[in-house]
Parts: sequence; C-alpha cells; structure tokens
Amino acid sequence: MTDPVMPIPHFYDITIPMRSGVAVWPGDTPFAFHLSWKMADGDTVNVGAVTMSVHTGTHADAPFHFEAHGARIGEVDLNPYFGPAIVVDVTGQTPIDVSAFVAIDFVATPRVLLRTNAWTDHTRFPESVPTLTPEAVAFLGQAGAILLGLDLPSVDAIDSRELPLHHALNRAGIRILESLDLSSVPPGPYELIALPLKLTEADGSPVRALLRSLPGKSE
Repeated sequence: MTDPVMPIPHFYDITIPMRSGVAVWPGDTPFAFHLSWKMADGDTVNVGAVTMSVHTGTHADAPFHFEAHGARIGEVDLNPYFGPAIVVDVTGQTPIDVSAFVAIDFVATPRVLLRTNAWTDHTRFPESVPTLTPEAVAFLGQAGAILLGLDLPSVDAIDSRELPLHHALNRAGIRILESLDLSSVPPGPYELIALPLKLTEADGSPVRALLRSLPGKSE
C-alpha cells in the first residue's frame, strides 16, 4: 500500500510591493531605499537603508495609531495575525453591510479579509473608499471576529477625522490589517500569516502577508 500523496499548499502573497512610488497617505513619509555601502564603490558588502511610514503598503494598525493610550504594535497579541481566515468578495458594495458576513462560520474562520477591488493602482492614493456600516462592525464583534483585513488604505472614510470604525473595531477586540492585495485571491477559507514587526514604540507595522490554502482545498 502506498501512502496517499498530500497536496502541496498553495500560497498567495497578498502584500503590496514596497518600492519607490508606492502610494502613501497624503503628507505622510514617502517610501525610499538607498544603499549606504556599495560593493560597486569598493565596499565589502551592500548595506541598504529604508525611510518610510509604518503605514506604507500592507500594514497592521496598533490601537496607539488612533487612541492616545492604546497598545503599541510591539505589545499586541500576535494570535489575530496568524491562523484560519476567510476572503469575502464585496466588490461593488457601498456601504458594506451585515449581509456580507452572515454566511461566515466565525468559529472556523475568525479572521475576515474583504476584497473590494476598489483600489487597484497602488501608485495613486484613492480619493474615497467603501466602508462598513456601524451595524456590520457590531455584527463582527458579536460574531467573534478577531481580525478585519481589507484591500484599502483605511477601514474608515478617507476624509474621516474621528475614525469611528477604527475605534469600534478596537472596542470589539478586532485587529486591523490595511492595504492588502487580494486581486488574485478567490473567495474562501485560507490560513493567514501576516505578522507585524516587534516595533516596541510604534503605532503600526508593515507586514509580509501571505495566504495558504487549507488542507483538502483545491485552487
């Protein structure tokens, strides 16, 4: 008897590439990379330096980002950023209401990733984005969600100053991932790996976000 062949997990890299010209929030620090030491100039190694906002590209928000005494990213629980997740296609839904979430099994997939397809040119910051209704955020909290990710640079409206959805999600114990690239990911369940850096004082962190197909799921 031969052993059954186990399927090789399929990975999706859902990280926006970090390079010169990537869109940042208007007025925030632009991304820049340069070589401080160069082998081409006779140095023994190449050594690079990066200047950027911690909210550049695909990133995790810490509560300190929007609450004066909130937790910094280096002290938040890592559990929400690693484990079973579900990608939900909400293309064209404005606003995104409770109907987008009623079919989710939150026990099996408590991390929810929204594919809106509303921001596809990552060199241009969007003027507006679709947002969730307050009722949808309340539903996620009551249902047991522990993370909300989306393919937009903010979970709140671009012109919002009060950031009510950031605050509501935090009160519900739901962590936030922003600026994912879900354009090539079919809806359905996956394993999410999107760990923030241990930046002890920071209000957020870039992440390298991946989705891995679950055992028994074909792509």
